[in-house]
Amino acid sequence: MSVAPKLVIFDCDGVLVDTEGPANRRLAEWITDAGYPIAYEQCRRRFSGRSLSSVRSELIETVGVDLGADLIERWYRELQSLFAGGLEAIPHVTDFIDAVERAGLAHCVASSARVDKMHLTLGRTGLLPHFKDVLFSASMVERGKPAPDLFLLAAKTMGFEPQDCIVIEDSVPGTQAGVAAGMRVFSYHGDPMTDVEGLRSAGGILFEDMRRLAALIPIA
Repeated sequence: MSVAPKLVIFDCDGVLVDTEGPANRRLAEWITDAGYPIAYEQCRRRFSGRSLSSVRSELIETVGVDLGADLIERWYRELQSLFAGGLEAIPHVTDFIDAVERAGLAHCVASSARVDKMHLTLGRTGLLPHFKDVLFSASMVERGKPAPDLFLLAAKTMGFEPQDCIVIEDSVPGTQAGVAAGMRVFSYHGDPMTDVEGLRSAGGILFEDMRRLAALIPIA
């Protein structure tokens, strides 16, 4: 891990902003209401890091439950109420972002979420100025995570080869996507609900405190 990267690609939910809790509670409610009872904890482990379209497809294929063709639009209409209780940045992630910027490293966000959601969540946590013009969404590619398409798009658009990029992730599908893209993936497990063994099996370099990340990479 002695080679410094040229591009740092951040996931958004669970890496920059703490949204996984309220999002998965609401998703569990909707799936249960649709006829497939599922606990919040199961939802977290199964669907964190996934796009809504892939969640809908999997439920149709595996249990015959359809959340509806309008799932994405309904979800985004509810974002304001979903996060009405407030949002916080992941602890100490701003310290790492500052270190990346001091080192002069290119950085961006590549998330399963739509760009307008990222504007909302990053805006409410004060992180948007760091990433305003470098937001990449799964809606921009044919296949979302765990496919590598999104990370490859981000690297290509930013002007870097995959081997010169690192990915900061917190989900198993996101870690799988980064590894499949040929990038080093640092997998954050500061959340007690994180599937640590899943991250390890996917090939992530595990860490649980953002304050340790700059020394792990290193960034300079």
